[in-house]
Amino acid sequence: MIIVLKPQASESEVQQVLDRIESLGLTPNLTRGAERVVIGAIGDERKLAEGAFESMTGVEQVLPILKPYKLVSREFKSTDTVIDIAGVPLGGKTVQIISGPCSVESQEQMDLSAKAVHEAGCRLMRGGAFKPRTSPYAFQGLGDIGLDYFKNAASKYNLPVVTELMDVRKIDLFLEKGVDVIQIGTRNMQNFDLLKEVGRLDVPVILKRGMSATIKDWLMAAEYIAAQGNQRIIFAERGIRTFETQYRNVLDVTAIPVLKKETHLPVIIDPSHAGGKAWLVPALSRAAVAVGADGLLIETHPCPSEAWCDADQALNPQQLKDLMQDLAGIAHILGRDL
Repeated sequence: MIIVLKPQASESEVQQVLDRIESLGLTPNLTRGAERVVIGAIGDERKLAEGAFESMTGVEQVLPILKPYKLVSREFKSTDTVIDIAGVPLGGKTVQIISGPCSVESQEQMDLSAKAVHEAGCRLMRGGAFKPRTSPYAFQGLGDIGLDYFKNAASKYNLPVVTELMDVRKIDLFLEKGVDVIQIGTRNMQNFDLLKEVGRLDVPVILKRGMSATIKDWLMAAEYIAAQGNQRIIFAERGIRTFETQYRNVLDVTAIPVLKKETHLPVIIDPSHAGGKAWLVPALSRAAVAVGADGLLIETHPCPSEAWCDADQALNPQQLKDLMQDLAGIAHILGRDL
């Protein structure tokens, strides 16, 4: 940490900063320039409370050197983390496609969805039994019975299940039903109590980016999970909210290489929620794989026009198959497989 003092800072104010640094267990390093004094605070600054120096009388600016997130950072682990999901590796050489309907509707619908996901070559299945919706009058998911429909369908093809957790009171149910990956949705990215609770579990967690969250916000949310002991975290970019109205969200493909630089954890993309239209999903998916994503969350439905939720963005089974072939070609060029 570098602490820049005001040009008019007195000697007593300089000494106060030096004393404060030492009292917090750091080592001060003082440099006197022509116009002002700069003090380096050597040590792990992440242990300091926010604003530890900013409010001091003689201080003009504080410049942190270390990142506030630790366990999820490349500084903590330089090699890429590969997360095992019931025998399916996420991260590393293989790009994993997680596909399935936005919401669980019936046993028949989930059976047909699981068949389509399997036949397309996807190794994991997604589906929502509990749905966070903007409107309280929109379909909120089937709830507990939806998990049963999901597990029954996915088990026929040995597909690990990915589903969203909204309420800490449902954690025991998720564990009882054998949910393989817990998804934390965009609206709950900064629900810190929920993050702490999933951090105590031995279950992989997909952490979706908040619709207006910065990269730092997102990384710090992941740190909440990791700090409780669960470091099996997967970042999911699903588009951010901007002034644009031509499509649902703006897919931030820049976030993929940035996160790859900042964290050792896998990064996946949700092109369905980003584009909001089925015709946009293939192009966004191809871009995501090309820029280095470790996987994709793609919505598919046996009959998209009859979907109870997000019908416009779901692919039909044949479209999913065709997209998988395209993505395999891109992955191969990059020395990866699908």
